[in-house]
Amino acid sequence: MNRVTITLDDDLLGEIDALVTEHGYQNRSEVIRDLARAGLAQKNDGIGDGKECVGALVYVYDHAARNLSHRLIETAHAHHDIAIATMHVHLDDASCLEITALKGNRSDIQHFADHAIAERGVRYGRVIVIPTQAEAGPTRIAHRHR
Repeated sequence: MNRVTITLDDDLLGEIDALVTEHGYQNRSEVIRDLARAGLAQKNDGIGDGKECVGALVYVYDHAARNLSHRLIETAHAHHDIAIATMHVHLDDASCLEITALKGNRSDIQHFADHAIAERGVRYGRVIVIPTQAEAGPTRIAHRHR
């Protein structure tokens, strides 16, 4: 095993310590390893990079973080071809929630999501990706939206 040093804010460390207690882990490292494995499993969801998909990017961020709102808007504009709609919600004095509907190929959706979630001041983020083309199986009757 390798030893790694990471920096965590007090609130996040408190949540990790709560998991240690609640689930009977021997130490923080075990929790962090499990969380890392779960995150990697989510990344490897079996949808190929070239497949056409729809997605929902959900993230909570500190609206007072310096230039963060501007950087997030710039990210959306840079990906205008896949970011098709965004809903913005003020949660409290310090936090905003954004949900962005995405449509495009798997790798482009993931790239957009990774870029937004990695911004400093984004406290939580997750992307859900769903393929739009069904795998081989029963044929569905075509219909039109009016």
